[in-house]
Formats: sequence, structure tokens, C-alpha cells
Amino acid sequence: MNKAILLGRLTADPELRYTTANIPVCRFSIAVDRPYAKQGEERQADFFRITAWRSTGEFASRYFKKGMRVLVEGWIRNDTYDDNQGVRHYTVDIQADRLYFADGRRDDMSAGGFSQQSSYKGQGQQDEPAMKPESGDGFFPLSDDDDDLPF
Repeated sequence: MNKAILLGRLTADPELRYTTANIPVCRFSIAVDRPYAKQGEERQADFFRITAWRSTGEFASRYFKKGMRVLVEGWIRNDTYDDNQGVRHYTVDIQADRLYFADGRRDDMSAGGFSQQSSYKGQGQQDEPAMKPESGDGFFPLSDDDDDLPF
């Protein structure tokens, strides 16, 4: 299984380009904090290059900006290329399948995400939630009935 899930901040605005076949491809990088730091030292970060194709890439180029916190779901891709001197270089990047906003809600943007498999809902065609919380705190009440437990 080849699956990557990364949460980090964009190091620059995404760059959208088109292949010779006019397919959109967007590239950007994110900084991901390491989960630990040596005593008395600042936490280190790892930097990952992300590639998003087609509508996922167009989404990233339109809505993602430098400094935003984003979540990327995808897979790891290894590649090689030879430079002008004939030296072989190895690269690793993340091919994005799904992209999500990870910052809290802002006035100019709502939290959410995008994936290549997303279906478009036009105006007036929004799905209604199957259930709504009864209380205003956003949580659903839980029953104390243990008979429903699968174990």
C-alpha cells in the first residue's frame, strides 16, 4: 500500500501549468513539523513537494495561498532524471488525490476540501444532512444501550 497523509503549511503560492496535451498540473510544497524536538531546541520541519493534476490542481491554484495550513492525501512517487552533465538525480514527491483546508474557518473562505472524485452540486441542489443535532452544541446525543456494540 502506498498512501501519504500530510498536514502542513504552504511554503509558497501553488504554481499551475499545463502539459502539451493541455492537462492542468499544479505544484507546491508544504512544511510539516516533526513530532518531536530536542530539549532546548526549536522543532524542525520536513519539506514535501506536492503535485496535483487536473481539477484537483486547479482547485489548489485557485484557493491555496502561501502560509495556509492544508491537508494532503495522496501517494509517494519516486522518479529520476539526468542533468546536463549526465548526473542522475533521484526525486520523491507526493501525488495528491485529495486536498483539504486545515485552517479554521475564515470570513473569506469556508473550511472544506476537494478531490478528483468530488461531485458538483449546483445551486439549490445541496444535500441535506441525514440527522441534525438536537442541541445547539453540534453534538449528537449518545444512548447508553450497550446491546448495539459489536463486541
